[in-house]
Amino acid sequence: MSDLKIDRTAKTLRELTLDKLRGAIVQGYFKPGARLVERTLCDELGVSRTVVREVLRHLETEGLVEIVARQGPIVARLDPSQVGEIYELRSLLEANAAQACAERATPELVTRLRAIRRKIEAAFAAGEAPRVLEHTEAFYDAMFDGAGKVVSLSVVKSLNARINRLRAMTIATPGRSEESNREMNALLDAIERRDGETAAAASRAHIKRTAELALRVLAEQEERAAQAE
Repeated sequence: MSDLKIDRTAKTLRELTLDKLRGAIVQGYFKPGARLVERTLCDELGVSRTVVREVLRHLETEGLVEIVARQGPIVARLDPSQVGEIYELRSLLEANAAQACAERATPELVTRLRAIRRKIEAAFAAGEAPRVLEHTEAFYDAMFDGAGKVVSLSVVKSLNARINRLRAMTIATPGRSEESNREMNALLDAIERRDGETAAAASRAHIKRTAELALRVLAEQEERAAQAE
């Protein structure tokens, strides 16, 4: 009977396809408003139309895909008001988690967070944006876990696809890697000192700056699109 055991570490074809297509949207391979034609995606991804349809439905729930009448699925456009709301939610939830994490911090947790920060900095240095996103998500998972904010983390995770899409935009801006590293290390230093108020303030400052960058990039993209028409 041991041969019948399921390998729970192995991803299904659907999960692999979901990861690939989500990454392509987050990294900007498919631009906002671009049509996602099932037959073309089947050829590009090497999977069946059934798998593609399931993945597109899932990405719609994540806010990365929208269905437009007479067009079908397209890459969801980024609405500045919704983007602003996402950052407002992040600021509230992450600042609260940062403060609680600092107040509950243990040497083991700080060591874990420092190790993840080194991975983020190494990924920035190597120009590996997907790894930056991956390790940044891991950092916040660890911070919320250390804070004991389980429900808050579940809310953030429901927005992760859209957060990572915005994060991919901001980390690509010139000089952002150094700036982001300074902001996040200031947050981590406050957590290590168990200074909850400073940790919360550092979190809010980081998100405020990131929101400004994201909205600026969006405005520039809209301006270029208008000029091209």
